[in-house]
Amino acid sequence: MTKPTLNLHLVLVWLMAVLASLSQTACAATPSSSKKATLMTEKQVFTTTNFKTYGGKTIPEVNVGWESYGELNAAKDNVILITHYFSGNSHAAGRYSADDAEPGYWDAIIGPGKAIDTNKYFVISVDSLVNLSAYDPNVVTTGPASINPETGKPYGLTFPVVTIRDFVNVQKLVLESLGISKLHAVVGPSMGSMQAQDWAATYPEWVPRMVAVIPAAQADAWTAAALEQWAIPIRLDKNWNKGDYTREAPPKDGLVAALMSITLQALHPDFFNQTGQALGYTPQEQTPLNDIHTTHSIVNWLRGRAEERADLMDANHLLYLVRANQLFVTGYAGSLEAGLKNVKAKTLYLPAKTDLLLMPYMAEKPYSILKSQGKNTQIDYLEGALGHLEGVADISQKADLLRAFLNDEPQ
Repeated sequence: MTKPTLNLHLVLVWLMAVLASLSQTACAATPSSSKKATLMTEKQVFTTTNFKTYGGKTIPEVNVGWESYGELNAAKDNVILITHYFSGNSHAAGRYSADDAEPGYWDAIIGPGKAIDTNKYFVISVDSLVNLSAYDPNVVTTGPASINPETGKPYGLTFPVVTIRDFVNVQKLVLESLGISKLHAVVGPSMGSMQAQDWAATYPEWVPRMVAVIPAAQADAWTAAALEQWAIPIRLDKNWNKGDYTREAPPKDGLVAALMSITLQALHPDFFNQTGQALGYTPQEQTPLNDIHTTHSIVNWLRGRAEERADLMDANHLLYLVRANQLFVTGYAGSLEAGLKNVKAKTLYLPAKTDLLLMPYMAEKPYSILKSQGKNTQIDYLEGALGHLEGVADISQKADLLRAFLNDEPQ
């Protein structure tokens, strides 16, 4: 089947929202889904006290937002947990109000009659700890920008290091508060795939099905070094002050540079070349030719998208998210093989062929290990020019496969 050509303008509109971590326009590449979306949702807040981190530290109070779609059945066994990506949040589908321009980022596959069918499943998602969009009114999170109740001031870098396991454990507390003790499935893209795999390895009795989209099963040396490039500009910003800054004078230049790097690595050169063509980019544009202080049109475009959205984000939160991803290995065991050995779920890996951030080998390795361990696992590939972001903006291409996998239908 030949894929339709991506509408560049719509993808650009979607990308702007990804940078904002609002997760409301990721389906703009498939506009028909946003026009037909009927789901309505609202942000709920979960609070817990004296949360013990994987590293052994205690956070006196944790507040996270969550939202859901569909109805929880009487047996409370129709639950699908959606774990979100690095710059995302719990707004996976639907709208908060009829006036919302676009629905949540995976609205193309979550909703009545869709691949993740809210007529059948109770779908829930939770804002991560140290969520990047700390100042988004639709995000509730606890992290360095939060007020430490013991001092009355923002935590800053006194906030303890947190891990993907901590994100999972907060989600588990949210689920248990609703009387849920088992999932139908856990599904997540990118950083969400890390959470999904850790769920399957750490709480195998909870997870009969796991889907890892644009995934990584551990942070290898390449990934740890690549992620550090997102942190470096923030640490070099004149306003960062070792994490002790105010919202009024944040390290915005460093944050913008980090967001530019994230976006560049998350997309494929084909996308940027299409974008450059639309902007009139040429290697010898007159402005950068005549003035070293200026930059090319494509660079200006990339910076502009980041600048428009950085005000909703917190630089320290980005550093903590980077560290959580760098520390990740499924199951937090002595090796990836040992962590995956605990998995009882049937698993589905969906890497993107053009992904240059979490490259396909990062899905092929856990798939091969699980296969060698005799586990029920399968792998398929996302196609398209969006690179890593195929797993967010173009997930609908795997709707039938997802539906069959979740419904236990034969392939």
